[in-house]
Amino acid sequence: MNSPDTHLQQACTRPAHCSEEEWALRCDLAHCYHLIDYMGWTETIFNHISARLPGPAHHYLVNPFGLNYTEVTPANLLKIDLEGHKIEPSPYDGNPAGFALHAALHEARDDVRCIIHTHTTPVSAIAQKSAGFDYNNFYGAQLYGRVGYHAFEGITLFDEEKPRMVASLGDKHILVLRNHGIAVAESSIAKTFFLLWTVQRAAEIQCAGAALPGPDTQLPNDIREKCADLTAMLIRDSGFADKFFSAMIRKMHADKGPSW
Repeated sequence: MNSPDTHLQQACTRPAHCSEEEWALRCDLAHCYHLIDYMGWTETIFNHISARLPGPAHHYLVNPFGLNYTEVTPANLLKIDLEGHKIEPSPYDGNPAGFALHAALHEARDDVRCIIHTHTTPVSAIAQKSAGFDYNNFYGAQLYGRVGYHAFEGITLFDEEKPRMVASLGDKHILVLRNHGIAVAESSIAKTFFLLWTVQRAAEIQCAGAALPGPDTQLPNDIREKCADLTAMLIRDSGFADKFFSAMIRKMHADKGPSW
C-alpha cells in the first residue's frame, strides 16, 4: 500500500505522457472540484465538472465517480470521449448521468471549455419555479439575457436528449435544468467558476427575498441589460475571473491546507 507521502507525490507529479498544457488544465480542474466542496456546493459524490482538452476530438476531463470532490487530484481525473469512453486506463469509471450533458455541450459549443453542474438548494429551488430567475438583485441583474431553460426529462442519461439541451442553451452560458439544477459553461475553468458563484449568489438572495413580506423592487430591463453586459465584458476582456479563481484557491489553502 502506498504511504500518504507517496500518494501526494503521485498526485503532484506530471506523468511523462501528459503535456504541460494538459497538466495545467488538470491542476485547475482539480482545484475547482476542491473549491466547490469548500464553498459547500457539493451533492456528496454526485454532479460533475468537466474541462475540454485542446484538439479537435472534443475529449474532456471529468471526475472519477465515487470519489468525494476533496479526493479528486490532477492525476486521477478521467479523460473521456464524446461517447463516455475512457481514453486512458483508470481504475475508476465516470458518472453515466453526466455524459449526455457534458458531451452535448462540448461537442456543440466550441467556445465552451468548462461546464459545472450543481444541485445546491437555492439553485434547485429557483429551477422548480416556473418564473425562474427574476433578475432583481445585484447578482441576478448580471444574469439578464444569459439564461436558457430546459424542461425536465428525467435523469440525463440518454443521447436523444442532447440536441434539446443544446437548443435550450442556445448561445447562452447558463442552463437552468427545470425541476433539477443548473449547468454553467464558459471558455475557461476560472470564468465558469466565477459565473457559478454569481448564479449561486443570485439564487440565494432571490430565495431570501421571497421569504420576506412585501413586494420586490423591480429593476427596469435596461438596467438589467447594462449590468449583464458590463459583467460579461469584464469576464471576457480582463483577468477578472482569473484573479477571483486564484484568490479563492489561496483562501481555501489558507483555511484547509494544500488540496493534494
